Amino acid sequence: MSRPKIRTSLRQRRRNLNKNQQRQNAKKISSRLNHFSALRRAKRIGVYLSNDGEIDLMPTIKKIWQSGRQCFLPVLNKKQRGHLFFSPYKHKQKLVKNRFGIPEPKYSIRKMHHVRQLDVILMPLVGFDRRGNRIGMGGGFYDRTLAYLGINGSYKRPKLIGVAHSIQEVEQLPVQNWDIGMQVIATEKEIIRV
Repeated sequence: MSRPKIRTSLRQRRRNLNKNQQRQNAKKISSRLNHFSALRRAKRIGVYLSNDGEIDLMPTIKKIWQSGRQCFLPVLNKKQRGHLFFSPYKHKQKLVKNRFGIPEPKYSIRKMHHVRQLDVILMPLVGFDRRGNRIGMGGGFYDRTLAYLGINGSYKRPKLIGVAHSIQEVEQLPVQNWDIGMQVIATEKEIIRV
């Protein structure tokens, strides 16, 4: 099956989960992540705000804030199209919608951080396999932003943790040469170390 067909099928699969299933999965993943040593040690953590059936990270974000650590949201890079910056995200912070309708901190070059400054990034997934391959929404923003890391994952920072519902797992994803793989995948059922 082609990547666009896989993407369409898996997006529909996660959108079919009802609100209660979504909420329960978010709580279970938050519990797993907050007991995961790589995340507990991290001080600067890239997060995202859920969209289109993605796992809601707010339970995880709240625990990160409570522990005194920093969260950073992706912001569309206005200088380098197709790339992301990360901006600090604080409780009750005002956000603005980007061109995709996704809330993000107001663009301010002084507040932007390069991805290299983060310890961990919790990344949304449309689909994944147990080899650490991921398929996203198709824009390539994370792949371009993380391209400096290399395909074979021979890097230490930031640690990439994909976050998904277990129903988004597939046997094997077709891989492109620009795809950046995950080191860890968190679902409501398990933490998968690649």
